[in-house]
Amino acid sequence: MAMELERECPSCGAETFYRAGSTTLHLGEKVKWHCTECEYGFVKINGIDSSETPA
Repeated sequence: MAMELERECPSCGAETFYRAGSTTLHLGEKVKWHCTECEYGFVKINGIDSSETPA
């Protein structure tokens, strides 16, 4: 998996996140991402993004 993710930060508007850590759970892989410019972070578990809100 990539160590960087190109995506706009909702907090500061920066374009790059770095992979802060990962682990394997019974649900799949959990990956923590953090903004390179501010302290904003989010988690993806098996491709599901914690920062996305359901419609």
